Amino acid sequence: MKNIAKAIIQVMAEVKGMEKNSKVGTGQSAYDGTKDQDVKEVFNDALQRNGLCILPIDIKETTQIERWVDKYESQKQSVFTKVTVKYMLLHESGESIELMGYGHGVDPQDKGAGKATTYALKNCLLYSFLTPVGKIDD
Repeated sequence: MKNIAKAIIQVMAEVKGMEKNSKVGTGQSAYDGTKDQDVKEVFNDALQRNGLCILPIDIKETTQIERWVDKYESQKQSVFTKVTVKYMLLHESGESIELMGYGHGVDPQDKGAGKATTYALKNCLLYSFLTPVGKIDD
């Protein structure tokens, strides 16, 4: 495990932090977030430089669908998907470790699973490499 540990520590040294550079949602529900593309670009470069790749190897998923009729008599639905994804972090030496990520997504149609798996990978990368996101006020 010496090679993979050294590579992980190097990625941690290279990826110092990320900014919350995206507004998610609207109105009072809006919040600042970090774009999936930005996370993948930063980590893809750092992982590659250090001989690492990450592969999804198992997904546990649950989906809840709620349907209702709104005040205009229109059919509505919400699809809530939760996933726990197991990843293999593989080093070019052949050493590997398993990582986990959790994500959830809500969509009125079929994009909940994509949102959930995207969030799971972001969480896995950010937490596994202890990457701070945004400014911490406390």
